[in-house]
Amino acid sequence: MDRAALRRWTRAAGRGQDGGGGTPMPQHLARRALLAAAALAGPARPTLAQPEGWPARPVRIVVPFTPGGSNDAIARPLAERLQARLGQPFPVENRPGAGSAVGVQAVAQSPPDGQTLLLTTSSVAAIGAVQGTGFDPTAELAMVALLARAPLVVLTSPASPIASIAALLEADRARPGRVTYASSGPGSTTHIATALFNLRAGTQLQHIPYRGTAGALTDLVAGRVDVMFTTIASAAGPIRDGLLRVIAQTGPERVPGSPPAPTVREAGIDYDAGIWWGLFAPRGLPPALRARLNGVVNDALLAPDFARVLTGEGAIPAPLAPAACDAFLAAETRSLREVVAAAHIRAD
Repeated sequence: MDRAALRRWTRAAGRGQDGGGGTPMPQHLARRALLAAAALAGPARPTLAQPEGWPARPVRIVVPFTPGGSNDAIARPLAERLQARLGQPFPVENRPGAGSAVGVQAVAQSPPDGQTLLLTTSSVAAIGAVQGTGFDPTAELAMVALLARAPLVVLTSPASPIASIAALLEADRARPGRVTYASSGPGSTTHIATALFNLRAGTQLQHIPYRGTAGALTDLVAGRVDVMFTTIASAAGPIRDGLLRVIAQTGPERVPGSPPAPTVREAGIDYDAGIWWGLFAPRGLPPALRARLNGVVNDALLAPDFARVLTGEGAIPAPLAPAACDAFLAAETRSLREVVAAAHIRAD
């Protein structure tokens, strides 16, 4: 991102909106985005020339989940902006299966020529430990860009007596091992986040895995499961319609603009969990091409109109340069695998 772009973003964030009368951006989100932009900008750098001949044809973006979730909500607007900047279509292809491993492995096995990309969540860093198949995405993929980060929310049915984290702890003490939580699948972000809660809170919430978020939310609304940790965006409709109740947020601080609820930490539990989204390519992508993609994606992330898309998903833009992406992914992989090991999480 060049300094002119940084100045434009600074002015927009300082106004707290996109400059066109759009949805105001919460100040703490604006501050985080500005810090990320400043870290990314650093000293002025020369404009990178587009690697010769790329892209000469459409570039696939594989999303390894079913259509309609937060991944699609980020992938499709990003694809539009990449097409506008690079002059070729970026069609989004949903390839779900095996807890996202099907789509992830398909990209990892593609030629590292920039024609196939992967947009996925933080769960990619845990697949190697969860699946136990010997396939390690972090060894087979290169992170092109970190896109965004977001906290989760803790949900219950309005008819449930569990109306707070304190009530959840009390229910678990009264019925150890019988209070249930839904996840979008074994090894998913929602599974790992709730398993971490069990570890930190000393609870015995029982895991009920689903094939995706939609079925989990349906059963949560119906009272067939007791609680779910998930993204704000994935449950926005049921929350808005009063079908689900937000009892807590999982981040270190409350997120302005999100449904009003305290953090888990405010209940006295040393707990902080969330989700991130990244854009990946097969390992071996030429450095010049990776740098080009990283720069274009980061410019898109920091454009006020796309930042508004992200805040609509309860997320904040999180641009990083390529070397910082490598360090971030390595740290996240270590952290998530520690939780997987401690909670004995397996795909089966």
